[in-house]
Amino acid sequence: METKNITSPIGSYGSGSDLGSKAGRPQLLPGSVLLNRYSIQDVIGIGGMGSVYRARDTHFKNVTKLVAVKEMINSAPDELVRRTIVQNFEREANLLAALQHPSIPRIYDFFTHEDRSYLVLEFVSGKDLENVINEADGFLMEDQIISWAIQLCDVLSYLHGHQPEPIIFRDMKPSNVMINSSGDVVLVDFGIAKRFQTGIKGTMIGTEGYSPPEQYRGDATPLADIYALGATLHHALTRRDPRLEPPFTFAERPIRRINPNVSMELEAVVNTALNYNTAERFQTAVQMKDALMNVARKTGALSKLSISVPAAISNSIKPIWNFKCEDEIRGAPTLHQGSLYIGCYDNNLYALDAAEGKFQWKYAAEGGIVSRPLVYENNVFFGSEDQNLHAISSRTGKLVWTYHTEGRIYSSPRIADGHLFFGSEDQDLHAVNASSGRAIWKFGSDGEIHSTPLLDNEMIYFGTENSSFYGVDFRGSLKWRFSAKRGITSSPTSKGQAVYVASLDGTLYALDAKSGWAIWKFRLGKGTVSSPAVADDYIFIGAADGFVYCVDSKNSKEVWRFKTDNQVGSSPVIYKDSLYIGSADGFMYCLEYRSGRLRWKYETGGPITGSPTIFDDIVYFGSTDGHVYALFA
Repeated sequence: METKNITSPIGSYGSGSDLGSKAGRPQLLPGSVLLNRYSIQDVIGIGGMGSVYRARDTHFKNVTKLVAVKEMINSAPDELVRRTIVQNFEREANLLAALQHPSIPRIYDFFTHEDRSYLVLEFVSGKDLENVINEADGFLMEDQIISWAIQLCDVLSYLHGHQPEPIIFRDMKPSNVMINSSGDVVLVDFGIAKRFQTGIKGTMIGTEGYSPPEQYRGDATPLADIYALGATLHHALTRRDPRLEPPFTFAERPIRRINPNVSMELEAVVNTALNYNTAERFQTAVQMKDALMNVARKTGALSKLSISVPAAISNSIKPIWNFKCEDEIRGAPTLHQGSLYIGCYDNNLYALDAAEGKFQWKYAAEGGIVSRPLVYENNVFFGSEDQNLHAISSRTGKLVWTYHTEGRIYSSPRIADGHLFFGSEDQDLHAVNASSGRAIWKFGSDGEIHSTPLLDNEMIYFGTENSSFYGVDFRGSLKWRFSAKRGITSSPTSKGQAVYVASLDGTLYALDAKSGWAIWKFRLGKGTVSSPAVADDYIFIGAADGFVYCVDSKNSKEVWRFKTDNQVGSSPVIYKDSLYIGSADGFMYCLEYRSGRLRWKYETGGPITGSPTIFDDIVYFGSTDGHVYALFA
């Protein structure tokens, strides 16, 4: 069995990576430019068939976009060998192009120039785990290793569940796990990853010491990656390199005998992953992650997974742009066709260029704007404290029509079949024709409506400040009503047959969408105006006690909670594998949504009450400091 990736010319890449011996072939010099686009800055790795370079993508003139350029020099004398090498390199490019996960580098380009082939990849700034282990003064903290292990389980679960065919990584080891500048893992070097086909054996390939016994026989399944992850964790916990030991002898090196600081629970998880018999290992990466989460709960590590990132990392987050309005921003923005629309307490609705934050136009209402704008058929719709729903041309900012109610409008409009639905402090839910602004019907409730309605399966769901929650059909007829103990400002969301909404009574409710009966209730520390978000089987919400909660939708059990330094009235937004939410402490938080671990936070000059909008890896939000911000997600 090979001890290197024999089909991969280069191993991992990144600052501090150890990529093998020099190739003995001319390297690209700093200042060299490939395809009149990629300006080489430095060599960051050297392998047997080429190098890995840090380069700048010069197509981006106004920002410094760094990329990793992975090189393969094909000088094999045999034509068949040369063709096979190129095919393997192309296979890696094609495989990466099919993957989208925050823990996998994105591929930007693939090309051949003279006798060299190149992959252009997302640049990962950081160190590989092998160097982190080797450079540590002592043993790494168990809490930190659990956090990395959970992330690695997530990325393996993504690969193993990939459609139409699962993908087996086949070379999990510390040198292929990058720890980036935010402290998160990135899995690199997919040179020997392959699409899994049941019953078909492959070559004996991998890395001795980390690969399981069946991989030596060419039989690599998802269980092989689980074993290799166990070997990687054993190495990280004990600092004993398995490549220097006889294969499959982990049982002879018990973790706690080498490192007594490791909990018995974590040792048991690693031992299960390292079982020689495949039937006795974790059968999926999800099972292994669940076991790690249970360890984190028992040892108290779960709360520590959300420890703040180092101040240097937090302070290094710089906005792409920010725009200053004339008063507080309490609502959420909307992005549409390159323009960002957001209301402000200076009574104006602003239209900004989303790429650069440049002013396009503003429209003056006669009251503050908290309502989130809605864009439909070239018009922008929003409510105001001036008691009107406004329809504005999205192109010019000119008034198209207004619809008057008898109360202030904080509810955000929703649209279906050309009709707008929103609530008002006049206690009515209004249905309005989007083209003409003409009233279609009004439904009278028992209290002021701040809640934004949910439109789902020909039903409309909303709450009132008098503690009622309604299910109404599209004709405005009542189907059911549910009573909480205090007002419902929170806006509902749904999944399957359940509608989720929270109340100022400090309870998150799961209600049957057809009948309004309570399926379950989850008690928050305090009341909330935050609106829940759903991802997988989890419900996320903030509360006035300063916590962000994650609740299992199947059994209403708490999965994790994250503490901010003030009330959380903002509503969470899920993007990829992260949760974004603001707090009255002035920070925008980015959390890993499965574990609640903090990835980064960005401080503004005032409380953040509105929700962010996220598109194409950019987070847009406003703050009561009067600024609109755009940050990289």
